[in-house]
Amino acid sequence: MKKFGFLFIMILATLAGTACGNRDEANNSRLALMKTTNPDPVHTVDSNSKVSEQEVKEDIASFKEIYDVAVIKGKKDVLVAYKVRHLQRFRMKAIEKKVTTRLEKKYPDANFTVSSDYKIFLEATRLRDGLKKGTYTGNEAEKRLQKIIKLQKEKT
Repeated sequence: MKKFGFLFIMILATLAGTACGNRDEANNSRLALMKTTNPDPVHTVDSNSKVSEQEVKEDIASFKEIYDVAVIKGKKDVLVAYKVRHLQRFRMKAIEKKVTTRLEKKYPDANFTVSSDYKIFLEATRLRDGLKKGTYTGNEAEKRLQKIIKLQKEKT
C-alpha cells in the first residue's frame, strides 16, 4: 500500500511539473506577439528600383499604431509586414489602408504588399535571418519572398 501511495504522489508531481512547463511556453508564445524584434530591412537581389528599404521601414515605423516593421525588397516587389499595437487591433483595416495609401503616394512606381498578419511577419523575419546567415542565395530568397507574397494574397 505504501508503494502505491508513493507511486501516486510521484505521478502527480510529474503531471504538475509538466503542466507548469506548458503554461510557461504558452505565455512565451503569447508574449512573442507583443515583443518588438525590430528586424533590419533587407533585399533579396539587387534591383534598379529607387525605393530604399530603410526609408520605407522608417516611414511605416513612424505610425503611432505600429510598433514593429519588417521590410523585404525583392526584384519587383516590396513586402511590408508590421505589428499593430494591442489597443489598435480593432482598426486594423483602416491602418492597413492608411499604410498602403502612404506608400503608394510616396513611391508610385513600386509594387507593395502590405500585411499586418503575424504569420507573414514571422515568415519575413525568417527570410531576413536566412539572408543574414547566408542560408539563402539571392534567387532562393526571391523565390521565398514570392511565396510569402502569394500566401498574403491568398489570405485577402
